[in-house]
Amino acid sequence: MPEVSRFFGIIIKMMYQDEGKHHKPHVHVKYGDFKASIGIDGEVLAGSLPEKQYKLVAAWLELHEEELYGAWNEAVEGKPFAKIKPLS
Repeated sequence: MPEVSRFFGIIIKMMYQDEGKHHKPHVHVKYGDFKASIGIDGEVLAGSLPEKQYKLVAAWLELHEEELYGAWNEAVEGKPFAKIKPLS
C-alpha cells in the first residue's frame, strides 16, 4: 500500500484498486497502534484515531481534497500517484 503522506507521526496510505470494502474514496491512516480508514470527506469508515490526530488528518484532507481525489482516480486504475505535501 503506497504512502501518500507522513506528518507528526501519522502515516497516510492509499491502496490501488481499493473500492470493494468501503465503496468511497478513502485513505488508510496509522498512528502508533491506532489504525483507521477515513473517507476523503473526513468520515471515519473503520477503526479509530485519537481526537487530536483525527483533527490533523481531517484538516490535511480538506487542504488537499482535489489532489486526493486525483490520486484516488489514479489508484483505482492501478496507476501510481504522487505523494502529497504533509502538514508542517
